[in-house]
Amino acid sequence: MPSGYRGRFAPSPTGDLHFGSLVAALGSWLRARARGGAWLVRVEDLDPPREIEGAARRIIDALAAFGMTSDEPVVHQSDRSAMYADAAARLLASGAAFECRCSRSDLADGIHRQCVARGRDFTRAAALRVRWPEGETCFDGLLQGRRCQNLARDVGDFVVRRVEGYWAYQLAVVVDDAAQGITEVVRGADLLDSTPRQIHLQRLLGLPTPTYAHLPLALDRERRKLSKQLASAPVDPRDPMPALRRAAAFLGIEGAVDADDTRPGALLDRAVPLFDLDRVPRADRTLDA
Repeated sequence: MPSGYRGRFAPSPTGDLHFGSLVAALGSWLRARARGGAWLVRVEDLDPPREIEGAARRIIDALAAFGMTSDEPVVHQSDRSAMYADAAARLLASGAAFECRCSRSDLADGIHRQCVARGRDFTRAAALRVRWPEGETCFDGLLQGRRCQNLARDVGDFVVRRVEGYWAYQLAVVVDDAAQGITEVVRGADLLDSTPRQIHLQRLLGLPTPTYAHLPLALDRERRKLSKQLASAPVDPRDPMPALRRAAAFLGIEGAVDADDTRPGALLDRAVPLFDLDRVPRADRTLDA
């Protein structure tokens, strides 16, 4: 019987699936299956200048090759602009958001606390920012424990619509998680600092806050997060088993998955009852070459 649990994996099509993304996908998939719930895929294609042609399709195909397919039709954020515009209009109407024409050079420390642009040209396009809240915004993560952030001090008024007109990740992810009924977000620890901003937006918009679990990051030898920006080598969907075994071990299932499994489905079936957040390492880990 369905549990009501709804999780998701939300890749950006700025490159092909690499090992760090595979870990996030596998962790979120295993958690959903272990809880008897649904697992969704959402393509975060909000930044056309950074997108790689065909990457979204290749990511979805790679996930399928690793045995993971979305339980519902894949959602593309590029198709959902009207939803983000409606949320932005609500923020503007309530006074929680405002138009801003400050450039980065206007901000001495890169943090926006008030508009300081000199000689502002009101014919120029404006970004849309959300005002920071007073005090700390806190949440209790399933893996990293209680986290608090003073948005006024550390983030300032943050952008939800860029000056180019593109919707910012922080707004889109909040709107989409609510629209898709996501109950728990399992993702990489690189997004820990984004979570308080998202919780602030959820409160402003009257949206539910899901539970959060932030998985440890896979790092290279220089202790940098594996990423498309660093041109991390993509995993090979034509030969999925080596990377899939390695990802399972990274998430604490090492030694419990049969090395003789030759199909992703067999490994995943074996891994689901063995997956436990208590076994997942808390600290980021450096991968051997």
